[in-house]
Amino acid sequence: MENKQRESQNLAMISLVKELWRTLLFVFSIQFWRMGLLWTFSIVFSHYQLIKDFLCSQRPKSYYRCSPCTVPVRPVAVVTGATSGLGFYTAYELSKEGYVVVLVGRSQQLLLEAERKIKDWNRNAHLKAFQVDLSSVESIIMFRKSLQQWLSDSDLHSSIQLLINAAGILATSPRITADGYDQMIGTNYIGAFVLTNLLLPLLESSNVSSRIVNVTSFTHRNVTDMQVDDRTVSGKRFLSYMQYPYANIYEYSKYPGVVQTNILREVPSLLSLLAHFVLKHLGLLQSPEYGVSSIIDAALAPPGTSGAYFFGGIGRTIEPSILSRDAGLALKLWETTSNLLSTTPFGAEDD
Repeated sequence: MENKQRESQNLAMISLVKELWRTLLFVFSIQFWRMGLLWTFSIVFSHYQLIKDFLCSQRPKSYYRCSPCTVPVRPVAVVTGATSGLGFYTAYELSKEGYVVVLVGRSQQLLLEAERKIKDWNRNAHLKAFQVDLSSVESIIMFRKSLQQWLSDSDLHSSIQLLINAAGILATSPRITADGYDQMIGTNYIGAFVLTNLLLPLLESSNVSSRIVNVTSFTHRNVTDMQVDDRTVSGKRFLSYMQYPYANIYEYSKYPGVVQTNILREVPSLLSLLAHFVLKHLGLLQSPEYGVSSIIDAALAPPGTSGAYFFGGIGRTIEPSILSRDAGLALKLWETTSNLLSTTPFGAEDD
């Protein structure tokens, strides 16, 4: 008995030493300080934009919410990353607005838990869950086919009215998808690109106004230059780096706001807790329940609203970075991504 206790204590000590060593490696990395300094500056600047108009006695640009048309049939909303964080609360809020919400997530177990939790909170929720790996082109194609079949078999119109691209990961070590892409870029950007393109026909066939909402945030302001070619868009360029530039890749590929979710699950627990503590006491950390308000503002904005960057809730918008509004860069990125995907099953589907 005594030997077992001693062995257990030794294992606990070894685990603690490993975690402390991992934490030290993070602290002394350029990527950690990029997150700690540049990301903090960016979120402060975004909040400054919210109050700038008030300080200058100008009325901020904001949009009111419009209730979705639920007659003669309920509208359908597809929400990715629906098992946790912003995606989960987005799905819950949309269920209260009368949408039939399609929950998209990687884990079947977490999907069932999310479905059960939403129904506990909203007995009138209409939900349908699909297990999808957004880092896999084949998985997304299978989802599109399953979704179409489900719509055909139901009493719903064979269309969708809302697509919320909320899924995202922050991977601190390099991984490669089945299609040969960096996993973070594959999940956060390429997956959203493929899904959006494949669901466009269903959005366009809607008999009422339809919309796509991409979850973005302050970190895009740290991207001052972007090289657009196959190796960069696929993430293969970053896989050859001596130190995996996860903060840079995250800025390029996915930008959720400062919300207390599990996005930092791969960061050492001591550092993620410290980050949450500091941001919370600075008044910059939002709970997912509050942080989701900007997503719902965008989803329910008046018909015809497009390209607005919603931030801060109550329908408010701010200006994104200049680079993000570069139409030439956007076109080049679109063409490069389409060309990159032409050799995958998506290319056959897109023809």
